Amino acid sequence: MARKIVAGNWKMNLLPDEGYQLIEDLSNFCEGNKLDNVEVVVSPPFIHLAKAAEMTAHSKLTISAQNCSDQLSGAYTGEVSVEMLKAAGVNWTLIGHSERREYYGDTDEFVNGKLKRTIEAEMTPVLCVGEVLEDRKAGKQEEVVASQLKGALAGFSADEVKNMVIAYEPVWAIGTGETASPEQAQEVHAFIRKYLTQTYSAEVANAVSILYGGSVKPENAKEIFGQPDVDGGLIGGASLKYEQFVKLIEIGQEVL
Repeated sequence: MARKIVAGNWKMNLLPDEGYQLIEDLSNFCEGNKLDNVEVVVSPPFIHLAKAAEMTAHSKLTISAQNCSDQLSGAYTGEVSVEMLKAAGVNWTLIGHSERREYYGDTDEFVNGKLKRTIEAEMTPVLCVGEVLEDRKAGKQEEVVASQLKGALAGFSADEVKNMVIAYEPVWAIGTGETASPEQAQEVHAFIRKYLTQTYSAEVANAVSILYGGSVKPENAKEIFGQPDVDGGLIGGASLKYEQFVKLIEIGQEVL
């Protein structure tokens, strides 16, 4: 059974004091509420991670990185390895977010290398996939997502894939105010589940959490989270605001 997850990606936002206050508030919320149905994950910038992990060491709130290197160590200026993340107390990381692919050249091969490092380190990777607007208009969303999954997951066993989380993020709906309809989200989530079934097994497909990312807000979350193959959300802008993110957690607890 796939885990139900409400995750927040802060991207390059919030200075340390702001971030730590939000972490403290969210941690207190998670501790004060009976969250039987959902796991709550937050991805702050690298500079926040060590303290955020320390603050949540005994909390229900999980801290994730936004990225990691495909190398373990060496002359890779500006990179952060999975061993460094683990040493900081971080056991989750996003991999292949659309902004990493678009702005920093993260190819499917590069994403595959990062996934290998996380699995070797027994971390939980959140693999991000999704199409740009031109592909959506051309009806190529399934073709694009299948290609990304094939490249990213090359060489992984069924047991390794079962330990991953996948986030479907239509690139045209990230930070634009546009949102895939619940039916559009369900269509691609069901396709991903089918891909995993055909490539690995139904057991693997049912074990992998598939999150939707793309302008999720309290106003549309109930319909999106209510789709049968949607296991939660990877939230961007709304995760920066305590009241909005808490509302999304509450909706997830109710609907997922």
